Amino acid sequence: VQLQASGGGLVQPGGSLRLSCAASGSISSILVMGWYRQAPGKQREPVATITSDVILNYADSMKGRFTISRDNGKNTVSLQMNSLKPGDAAVYYCYLRSGDLRTYWGQGTELTVSS
Repeated sequence: VQLQASGGGLVQPGGSLRLSCAASGSISSILVMGWYRQAPGKQREPVATITSDVILNYADSMKGRFTISRDNGKNTVSLQMNSLKPGDAAVYYCYLRSGDLRTYWGQGTELTVSS
């Protein structure tokens, strides 16, 4: 199973960006998909998680600004990020947890928020 994340880049504060992640390979079933992020010098932290159709959670600092969505038919998960702040700058990692309880990670895509 491979996850390919894309969409990172440089955004000005207050701007928006959309990250996408596509899963490929032999996947029996997917329980959840989601995103984590890791800023320099900090631990990886959860951003948002979604089941097939239910958003499980968002980190408090991202509620109201970030929206996670999923295309079950294409095994993709996206993260729409609005009102970006310098503190959102990080490498964003997508992941999925399969029906056999294995966790797979994407390679990460970097977001820079700067004027």
